[in-house]
Amino acid sequence: MFKSIFSNSFGILISRVTGLGRDIMMTSALGASVWSDVFLMAFKFPNLFRRIFAEGSFTQSFMPSYIASNQKSVFAVAIFIRFMAFIVALSFLVTIFPGFFTKLLAWDWGKELIAQTAPLTAINFWYLDLIFIVTFLGTLLQHKEHFFTTAFSTVWLNIAMIVALILFTNSDPATIVYALSFSILIGGLLQVATHLYAIRKQGLMKILIGGWKYRRTKDVKAEEKKFSSLFFPSVLGNSTAQIASFIDTSLASFLAAGSVSYLFYANRIFQLPFAIIALAITTALFPKIAKAIKNDNHTLAYENLHKSFWLLSALLGLSVLGGMLLAEPIIWLLFERGAFDIEDTRNTADVLMMYMVGLIPFGLAKLFSMYLYAMHKHLMAAKIAVISLVVNVIFSVILMQSMGAAGLALAGSIGGAVQMILTVREVGWKLFFDLLKSRYSLYFVAGTAAFGAAFYALNDFLIHLIR
Repeated sequence: MFKSIFSNSFGILISRVTGLGRDIMMTSALGASVWSDVFLMAFKFPNLFRRIFAEGSFTQSFMPSYIASNQKSVFAVAIFIRFMAFIVALSFLVTIFPGFFTKLLAWDWGKELIAQTAPLTAINFWYLDLIFIVTFLGTLLQHKEHFFTTAFSTVWLNIAMIVALILFTNSDPATIVYALSFSILIGGLLQVATHLYAIRKQGLMKILIGGWKYRRTKDVKAEEKKFSSLFFPSVLGNSTAQIASFIDTSLASFLAAGSVSYLFYANRIFQLPFAIIALAITTALFPKIAKAIKNDNHTLAYENLHKSFWLLSALLGLSVLGGMLLAEPIIWLLFERGAFDIEDTRNTADVLMMYMVGLIPFGLAKLFSMYLYAMHKHLMAAKIAVISLVVNVIFSVILMQSMGAAGLALAGSIGGAVQMILTVREVGWKLFFDLLKSRYSLYFVAGTAAFGAAFYALNDFLIHLIR
């Protein structure tokens, strides 16, 4: 298991580091300005649907169904055709009516801003079609416990955007955001090509070819129906985090200029440890737990969960301390240059600290949610996610009044805490407390105190140095 986690984490690390490089260049070119808000808003739509339909819901529903299928080739291709047809149709709809869909994202924006953003929304949305192909192929690779290709593939997106920023660095902001939008599609094509190569190397091409060659049977249709019964609750469960992000972005449009960008840049830092640690561990863990539960081997499932729990908690705890106590130096180092000034650094650091409050709750919620999905409890996971969304929205509206963009980030962390508590309750408090009884709990407390003191002293030194 640790080999799978390491390969997944390493791939995500490379991807996120190049992503940070891309964001650093983008902040230098656009700053926290109207044009950065326009581009990020246009890119928000495909990201929203990508995370709802492609990455989260699809993988968590498809994997257990695929493991249980008696005709894997036919089942896989039948599901691919159904989803691809829907996504292509949706992309055409967005292309025909881009202004309408853009207005759904930023209802407080005026006609001029909507008109500037709409063409970019139409271009960016086609990335969803490409990334669904990547997600489908990546799920087949995960079943073979091959994680690196999918984790690494986002590097191609980042490289494409970096090249666009280099080529158009001296252009006007409008040209830069159009170049970035087209580079996203180029990056998506490179991701698809990478996955097709990995599929061929892993000997999985015969699954795809076989699925196209043979007709569906009654058994496969029954499996499709079972998949649908899992998928739609999974859509609801996975969409709540993205809907919350969608709502936060829309609420930020009511705040001071640059608020959308503060949320984006702070969330990029937050997502680095979350992806490298939480997503990497849970992604590697999911097929193992799903297979163990299918074989009625709950002891093996618990052993994998125990190892993952403490590895996740220790690494996320360290990240929380570093992210909160070193927030301003981190933002200064990564982003304060060009059009991004000291005020932007301080505002983004405030948002980052509020995001980091929820890092451990979000990570543990993700871990235990995987356990629910592996047990086919998709509907219960969806109910929990909806409750956390409602809590998130209520606190967003309340806290943004006094805290601005930072209040929106804190509301998200509160929602994450609620989701963690309810998910753990459903999995079982006894199992959770059994995990806490481990000897690792003492190491966790001692390590937290030691690293907390060290990071506090380092922050004090760096603040005096840079200011």
